[in-house]
Amino acid sequence: MKYYVVDVFTDHLFGGNPAGVCLLDAWPDDALLQNIATENNLSETAFLVKQEDHYDLRWFTPGLEVNLCGHATMGSAYILFNFVENDARELRFKTQSGVLSVVRGDGGMLWMDFPARPGAPAPVYQSLSSALGDGIKDVYKAADILVVFDSEEDIKGADPDFEKLKEVRDEAGMPGDDFGVIITAPGSDCDFVSRFFAPNVGVDEDPVTGRAHCVSIPYWSKRLGRKELTARQLSRRGGRIWCEDMGDRVKIGGQVQLYLSGEIMQH
Repeated sequence: MKYYVVDVFTDHLFGGNPAGVCLLDAWPDDALLQNIATENNLSETAFLVKQEDHYDLRWFTPGLEVNLCGHATMGSAYILFNFVENDARELRFKTQSGVLSVVRGDGGMLWMDFPARPGAPAPVYQSLSSALGDGIKDVYKAADILVVFDSEEDIKGADPDFEKLKEVRDEAGMPGDDFGVIITAPGSDCDFVSRFFAPNVGVDEDPVTGRAHCVSIPYWSKRLGRKELTARQLSRRGGRIWCEDMGDRVKIGGQVQLYLSGEIMQH
């Protein structure tokens, strides 16, 4: 099985978010997919099977399958553009979240077309206060939870209690473990900054998170009154994201670096 590791949402190696990408001829048992993702121990491993006019795409964390992942989708497109579909300008992926597409842009940029996931106003859940401390200004509930703070320093300095953060699921009535908590604030050298925590799926902090921007782009577009935005995710590795609000869809742009190519042995 051909296997690649790419760093996504970055212009240099060892930045952004690493993703595994596995190219398959057909779908094996789900148990094998999960074992590979657990062995890889990356926040997500993407698995792809070629169909006539698209690729079937699934994403697994070390603990479970998730229904939407941005960086592993962009990483998958990068691998296909460079190693399989050299002449293509656009790729389509059929996923649990519908059909997603990725287009080649200028200067090494890739642009994903994803569903917008605007949040509805929600209370400041006690579990969030316990996990994140003081300073929460607003909370919005979508497929993920968006927590708004005043300043970039609030985001940089956040030190979550991940056991408390797991309790958000029950208090907020989330349907399962496949969700995360986004913290966000205005940025100093970009429109907004964020971090993303998903301890319920075994990923305490995700380095750079495409799916989180399906929630944050509609919020910041409305708040700032602009459709085109720039963002940074303030994890240790860090990453830059270019954003566009298109109503019921969002465009998420970034760069990708190839770290590894190899073969997964199956016995």
